[in-house]
Amino acid sequence: MPPGTAASPMTTKRIHREVADLRKEDLGAMTLAPSDDNLFLWKGQIPGPSGSVYEGGMFDLDVTLASDYPFTAPRVTFKTRIYHMNISERGDICIDILKHNWSPALSLFKVLLSLSSLLTDPNPRDPLVGAIANQYTSNRQMHDSTARQWTKLYAMPKPPPPPPAASYPKTTTTPAASTRARGKAASSSANSTNTNPSSSSSTSRFALSGTQDTITIEDSDNEDEPQSTGTKAGAKRKRRSGTSGHTNGESLDDDGEIEFAEEGRRRKRPTRATPAERGRHVHDSDVIVIDDD
Repeated sequence: MPPGTAASPMTTKRIHREVADLRKEDLGAMTLAPSDDNLFLWKGQIPGPSGSVYEGGMFDLDVTLASDYPFTAPRVTFKTRIYHMNISERGDICIDILKHNWSPALSLFKVLLSLSSLLTDPNPRDPLVGAIANQYTSNRQMHDSTARQWTKLYAMPKPPPPPPAASYPKTTTTPAASTRARGKAASSSANSTNTNPSSSSSTSRFALSGTQDTITIEDSDNEDEPQSTGTKAGAKRKRRSGTSGHTNGESLDDDGEIEFAEEGRRRKRPTRATPAERGRHVHDSDVIVIDDD
């Protein structure tokens, strides 16, 4: 209700009747309804007519009823900006049914229909904005292009924002975890390589547990005359590959050399084994002693 005024029972009754009539009308895309807390303040919306320069736009309206409605015309203003010669920048409308041609027989629904027709057929003979009326009559193409731009800019619904992109949690690898991963990969590779017992890469130095045979060589100029005397001094023999035939603690090093450890005071002296010695099976009680001549 307008402030400082009291509505007559007839006015209130007329407003309620129009609300009931609107529920029976086919409004299409148009909307019109009073505020929840004030029957004298209405909100409306009309679409841009198809085929007009305002097509695609939705234009919001404010409607204010006088306390003696329907004997006084309602006051209607555009809340959405529009490029129209009969509608000012503030939203005021120049149309005859809202001025001297108003009649109590008219309704708010008929006002909306008249406004929709005004968007289709503007009236250059009674303009509210003279510059737009002059452009309409002198350069219709420029007028229509500007009206479409305004409709797109102010009256068309804004497109919804795009959905946010899916984000996945980033996995961070610590240096320690990376080192452990490389270690596991190397261990797996080593295990897969060592599964073949006949492979040459799986050959390693080994020492068999048990009593080790000792070979003692006396200082002599002739190393080709070995003599066995049976003295164990803890010498060990290393061999390069896992050759069968030496099972009593012998091992052959990478160079095929035999290391001999003399008992206590004797010094170690490397010598190259002869082919016969390499293939000879040494028992627990066999020793080789070479005396100096």
